[in-house]
Amino acid sequence: MLIRRPADIAPSEITPRALFEDRRRFLQTLSGGAVAGAALWAGFPSTARAAPQKLAPLTPSPFNVKEDKTPYKAVTTYNNFYEFGTDKEDPAANAGVMATRPWTVKVEGLVGKPRSFDIDEILKLAPLEERIYRLRCVEAWSMVIPWVGFPLAALLKQVEPQGSAKYVEFISHYDPKIMLRRPVLDWPYREGLRLDEAMHPLTLLTVGLYGEVLPNQNGAPVRIVVPWKYGFKSAKSIVTIRLVEREPVSSWTQANAAEYGFYSNVNPNVDHPRWTQSKERRIGEFSKRPTLMFNGYADQVARLYQGMDLQKYY
Repeated sequence: MLIRRPADIAPSEITPRALFEDRRRFLQTLSGGAVAGAALWAGFPSTARAAPQKLAPLTPSPFNVKEDKTPYKAVTTYNNFYEFGTDKEDPAANAGVMATRPWTVKVEGLVGKPRSFDIDEILKLAPLEERIYRLRCVEAWSMVIPWVGFPLAALLKQVEPQGSAKYVEFISHYDPKIMLRRPVLDWPYREGLRLDEAMHPLTLLTVGLYGEVLPNQNGAPVRIVVPWKYGFKSAKSIVTIRLVEREPVSSWTQANAAEYGFYSNVNPNVDHPRWTQSKERRIGEFSKRPTLMFNGYADQVARLYQGMDLQKYY
């Protein structure tokens, strides 16, 4: 019998802790039960969990995938949001201290009409759609989530991008009084897209999930979702959007460019240096499934990268 030592096991092969801690918890996850949160953020005040606020009316979307949705409680208790902790359960336990009203998103840089948008203004910019998208994370786990939002292009058109604008940079909220102070990354969190990626109709300015406003741990009150890229490209709790001429430096690329490229398109043929990306594990399942090129959105987005070496521009 082959016994594998921890050093022999790639992170992508490890079943998420929330699914293996005990059989009862796993069964609860399969039936939509909660994944237990971590202890409250040490030294920070806890806040009462308000009842979720419904978002209505919602229009259906032609972009929906016809796959089983990941249970709400799994979507909202198994998260990457390092400002509130590096374990998957930390954000659900700790992010409640972040106030999401009032909230302003500043749009600046190479635009004809720079301005700031209050979150309530954002909610009125375009009809809200429910879009059932796959989410694929670089750690080789995935979910299917019904996001609520509208194309980011609707907001960008309001500020009239200049001809010299080639990229869009996103900057997330960072408050050292309530967020992680250790230099896991160079805070605040920054991400970026090419302008044509940002303007693509699949790129969603997101304000909710499962028909409700975004929970804090999922990036409230406004984030983006770019479904053909690995999850870290979808910046959370955005406070600044900046249009620029040169490729912006993303936080993870700055931290480790060998592992996290600027494009970070889901690509089963380009492995992470420490594990394969050819397969993924859907949260709530034991078995793995093949990873789809561009996370299954190749028909919609492959033309954006025509002629590019996707091994080089990973």
